[in-house]
Amino acid sequence: MNTFTIVLLVILAVLVIALVVLYFLGKKAQKRQEQQQAQIDAMKQTISMLIIDKKRMKMKDSGLPQTVIDQTPKLMRNSKLPIVKAKVGPQIMSLVCEEKIFDSVPVKKEVKAVVSGIYITDVKGLHGKPIVSPAKKKGFFKRALEKAQEKAGAKPVK
Repeated sequence: MNTFTIVLLVILAVLVIALVVLYFLGKKAQKRQEQQQAQIDAMKQTISMLIIDKKRMKMKDSGLPQTVIDQTPKLMRNSKLPIVKAKVGPQIMSLVCEEKIFDSVPVKKEVKAVVSGIYITDVKGLHGKPIVSPAKKKGFFKRALEKAQEKAGAKPVK
């Protein structure tokens, strides 16, 4: 065999090993995430709160309790989290919001939120109605693409 074939076989073997390792790590992470979700579901409760402010900020600047910051992995401490500052009863708290509902959380309004510890998992209006997030503004290229498709007579892609 020539050297080119040997090099290709070695690269292929390394790629196969990497894919197998990633597969098993993904299954392990998925099991861990399912366990965490079960814990969140077991501890959730509905609370009425006034949303004061919401921002994406680093964990050390967020105003979360020091014990929470100490328990997080060192790599996660520098990443930005969706933080909601809310008045729950007489006290003001900093809470971590779920990423997929962060944009729909209204500011300066009273809402009913499903909370698990310091983690907001769902937000509804004060009377139990789901909050509709405002329509996201389209960028320049999407608008230009839609105009071009309208002129061509094609159906616009959303």
